[in-house]
Amino acid sequence: MIIRTLSGTIGTELDVHGPTWNSRRLLVAADEMPYSMTDTVVKAGSEQKLWYKHHLEACYCIEGTGSISDTANGATHQIGPGTLYALDRHDQHVLKAVTDIRMICVFSPPLTGHERHDDDGSYELPD
Repeated sequence: MIIRTLSGTIGTELDVHGPTWNSRRLLVAADEMPYSMTDTVVKAGSEQKLWYKHHLEACYCIEGTGSISDTANGATHQIGPGTLYALDRHDQHVLKAVTDIRMICVFSPPLTGHERHDDDGSYELPD
């Protein structure tokens, strides 16, 4: 059984920061689960072009507002508390945060915990 708390993750190597986001990696590949889970905050006013070409991702918004746009068809969807979006086809997308957005995100295959976005907005293929 794995027990981990958000407060116990903050300030550790599992508390990963980027210029427009902060991701607390609650479950990672080393935990030997078939997915990882993060508690992620996307900063207000930010816009990120992302493409998880090696991962599937589902995000559930628990705080904040913004939008996600599908770059393939231009469809834009509003995000707010209670909204889930799943990138089930390795969808290229643009994530915009009006306010800080806090989401619980699940990745498959699991993140190692040390990933940083590449120039195209993706993470490298895990080993």
